[in-house]
Amino acid sequence: MTNTQTPNFPPEFLQGPHGRIAFRRRRGAEPGLVWLGGFRSDMLGTKAECLDAWAIDRGRAFLRFDYSGHGESDGLFEDGAISEWAEDAAHVLNTLTQGRQILIGSSMGAWIAALLAKAHPDRIAGIVFIAPAPDFTEKLMWPAFSDEERRTIMESGKLLQPSEYSPEPEVITRKLIEDGRRQLIMNAPLKFDFPVRILQGMQDDAVPWRHAVEFSDMIECDDLTIQLAKSGDHRLSSPDDLERLKQTLDEIVSA
Repeated sequence: MTNTQTPNFPPEFLQGPHGRIAFRRRRGAEPGLVWLGGFRSDMLGTKAECLDAWAIDRGRAFLRFDYSGHGESDGLFEDGAISEWAEDAAHVLNTLTQGRQILIGSSMGAWIAALLAKAHPDRIAGIVFIAPAPDFTEKLMWPAFSDEERRTIMESGKLLQPSEYSPEPEVITRKLIEDGRRQLIMNAPLKFDFPVRILQGMQDDAVPWRHAVEFSDMIECDDLTIQLAKSGDHRLSSPDDLERLKQTLDEIVSA
C-alpha cells in the first residue's frame, strides 16, 4: 500500500546495490527498530509513523527505508523482486545500524525480515511480523491466477492488475514469480533464538489468517506468540491495532 503523507523530516540517501536507497533515521537507545514495509509500500505509512512516535517517546533508535523501486528510492518497481529487496534490506541493516535490532516486517516485509534473520541471526533482538506474507508469490498469488493470467505472465513477462491500494495498476512480473520460488522460506523449519510476535487480522482479504498460523508452525522458537484480531484487516492500522503494536514492542524490549 502506498502512502503519501507529508514527512516530518526529509529523507537521507544511501547508495545501495540497486541505486540510491531513501531512509529516515532517528538516533536512540539500542536495540533499535528497523521497519520493513510491504509490497509497493513506502516508509510513510500509518504503522511506520506510529513506530516513529513510539521511538521518540521511548528514546529508542528507529530506522525506516524504501526498497528500490518503492517510495523515494531509485529504480522501477517492476525491475525488482524479493532477492533485490532483501539485498536492499541487508545493506541498510549492515550500513546504518549497529548491534542487535528489532525487525518489524509488514506483509511482504515479514518475508524480508525472515530472510534477514536467517542470514544475520546475531544482529536480531526480536521480530514482529504484521500480517505476514512469506512466500506469497507462490502460496497466495500464483494459485489465484487464472490459466490465462499465468500464460500472460510467462509469455509476455508481466501482468497488469487493478490495485486496491493505488490508482496505478499492480504489475506482477515473471521475474517476481520465478525469483520468489528461489527465496521460499516455508519449506523448512525456521530456528529463531529471539522473541517472535505475529499480529494478524482475521478479516484480512490479502493474507488469510490461516497463512499466518501456518507460518507460525514453521518457526522453532522458545518465545513466540500469535495474536489474531477478529475484526482486523490487512492494514492493521486502526487505533486498537496500533495500540496492540506498541504494546507488543514494549513487551519485546522488556524481554
